[in-house]
Parts: sequence; C-alpha cells; structure tokens
Amino acid sequence: MNIFWFRRDLRTVDNTGLNKCLQQRKDVQPIFIFDTNIISELEVDDPRLTFIYENLKTIHQKLQSYNSSLKVYVGDPLKIFKEISNAHSIESVYTNSDYEPYANTRDNAILEILKDRKIEFKTFKDHVIFEKSEVVKNDGLAYTVFTPYKNKWLEKYQSLDNSIEENTQFKNLKLSNHILPKIEDIGFKISSIKVPIFNLNKAIDYEKTRNFPGLDSTSKIGPHLRFGTVSIRKIVRSVSNVNSTFLSELIWREFFIQILHHFPKVVSENFKSKYNSIAWNNNEKDFENWCNGTTGYPIVDAGMNELNKTGFMHNRVRMITASFLCKHLLIDWRWGEAYFAKKLLDYELASNNGNWQWCAGTGCDAAPYFRIFNPYEQTKKFDKELTYINKWVDNLNSFDYPTPIVDHKWARNRALEAYKIGLAKL
Repeated sequence: MNIFWFRRDLRTVDNTGLNKCLQQRKDVQPIFIFDTNIISELEVDDPRLTFIYENLKTIHQKLQSYNSSLKVYVGDPLKIFKEISNAHSIESVYTNSDYEPYANTRDNAILEILKDRKIEFKTFKDHVIFEKSEVVKNDGLAYTVFTPYKNKWLEKYQSLDNSIEENTQFKNLKLSNHILPKIEDIGFKISSIKVPIFNLNKAIDYEKTRNFPGLDSTSKIGPHLRFGTVSIRKIVRSVSNVNSTFLSELIWREFFIQILHHFPKVVSENFKSKYNSIAWNNNEKDFENWCNGTTGYPIVDAGMNELNKTGFMHNRVRMITASFLCKHLLIDWRWGEAYFAKKLLDYELASNNGNWQWCAGTGCDAAPYFRIFNPYEQTKKFDKELTYINKWVDNLNSFDYPTPIVDHKWARNRALEAYKIGLAKL
C-alpha cells in the first residue's frame, strides 16, 4: 500500500503530490490527520476546522466515486505513522511540502520514522510557484527587499511551464470504504462563521477598488490559498495577464514564505535586530480595547468588529489596525500577530508575521518606523461616506460610543520618541 497525505492541499484537481503518487504508485490510500499539536490550541467551533471538514467531505465523496475513500485520523502524526506502518505493509508516503517551522520539524521526524522502516517519504512543491531558494540573488543569498524579488520572480515565471495537470490515474486508488467520521465525533462543533466563496472576477478591478473597504470588492481568496482548496498555479495563470497589482499580492505571499524559510527567527524575533531595544508599553487594558473594537477610533473599531464577527478584515484596515496597535498604543507587534492568528480565516504564519513586522517597522522591507497612519485621515481617504464604519460599528452615533483611548498627536509623538530611544541604544 502507498499513502497520500492531504494537508494544506484540500483538493483533487491539480494537486502535485496526489498526481505524482497516483502516476507512480498503485494501491494508493489517501489520508488526512487532524494534528492535535495544532488543533489543541483552537476553539472547538473554530471556523477553520469547519472549513477543513467540509472540504474533506468533498474529497471523500470524490474518492468514493472511484470505489475508494479518505481515511481520517486524529492525533500526533508521528504516533499515527508508527501505528500505520506497524499495521500495514507501506511502500511509500507522498505529500506536499509545508514550509512553516513546526511542519519542517514534524516532517523531518516522520522521515526518520519511515526511513527506519524502509518506507519512502516524498514531498512536492504545490503550495507556491517558487519555494525556498528558487528565487534568490545572483550570489545565492536571499532577497530581503520585495521589488527585486518580484522582478526575479516574474522573470523566472516567464519561462515556467504553468500548465494545469489534470489527474487521470484515479484507477490507482486503493479500494476502500472508510467512513468519514462526523465532525462532532472528532471533537469539533460546526461554526456559525462561514468561509466565503472566493470571486476571482473581483481581481479585474483590484487596482481601482482594493483600498476601499466599504465596497466589499476583494476576492476573499485568502483562506482558499491557505488550505489549498484552489491551485496557486491556476490562480496565477488566471490573473497574470489581467491584473499586475493582484499578482503582486500573490508574490508578496511567496516573498514572506521564503523570508520565513531563510530567516526562521522572525517567528519570535524582529527581523531587524536594531529594533530589539524598543520599550513597548504593553498596556493590557489598551490591548483589550483594541481586541474588542472599543478604542474610540471608528475605523479601527470597525476593523476589529469585522474580524471578530467574520474572521476576515479588509487589507487596508489590517494595516490601519496594526499600525494603531504598534504605534498609537505602543504594544508589541507580537501581541497583535497572535490575535490575528487566532481569528483570521486566512491566517498564514509567513504572511501574518511579515505584514505585522512591516507595520511595526521591524521587518524586512518594512515601512519606516516614523510612518504612522492617522486613523482620521485614513477614514477620509478610504471610507469618506462611512459605509464600512457604519456597517461594523453599531453605536457610532450613540452616547455609549467610547471616547478615544489615546490622543492621536500625543500617541504619535510618544511612538516616535520610543523608537528613537530604542534605536539610540545600539
């Protein structure tokens, strides 16, 4: 028997690892593991778990049409692979690469387990167009500035075979009739928050509309890329000649993924160590107000309310809320990064980390530390009619709407002084 392990690639179309496995092997049993090292940190009704389960159900039904099925496990992947290899005669395990630090550690441990049992472990690039060191400087070093990375990325993409591979080898699936457990039996509850269906047509006018949260004009593709319900190759091919700005956003995603690969310290440290001496204020009450959308700054509160209620926040508002936390409240970016990780449907470690450090000024190719968004000016520019704010702030014009927890000018000067003092300690 051979195994294909679904992970962040929840689809059967243009799935590199699945295609390779079915082309190269026979008697293929697809599996999925709810990794308790990850899900134990989530609420039982986390909408991402519901989204995963719903897509597993779709995959299971697809496999059933070929007299096969998906086998779902819950537990520690290392223990599960020991149990599988003890119970069955396994020739190989195929899967697609995952680039986050925990995944690398897990996969290396599984590789050793399987190697001891003389089982081949093969991983494939599927989550990105270019991985690891495929886009680097001429001297082999990693790019830390986006624009030259993007230019090299585009140059390499022109000569890339970006065809979509249809799988015609489902006959090589193992005949099986595993029953997909109910979501409650796995220990979860169906979430009331649903992951939106993405709309790629909205990418056409992305350049004109992307900064206006009240228009609801974004594609909502983030969660689908995060969990691989859509092929990144298909998306890039669809937009590459349609909208260069939307394509740039996809390249930013890969830029941050390769930063995480080359500089894993960014998970918990500033990319630029010169910012290590910043004295964050880290007031817990201020942080609570920020999380709850009760800062007294309508555009900030609207963003946090949208996040808390839907698991989504418009990208422009993400920058405003992140800047407000780090600069106005002088709270460590890691606090905000962790909160977004808990709430965002499209949470990816590399992008979340990269964008938070960008806003804080501590990351690679980041906004300068003295760039501090004025929430009032941002509202005038991007939500002039208060369409977005009125949608997400119920009590805007009532007496119980909070007064601003900090004065903008005072907070701005405090942040500038804190950054200057911190940088002067070098």
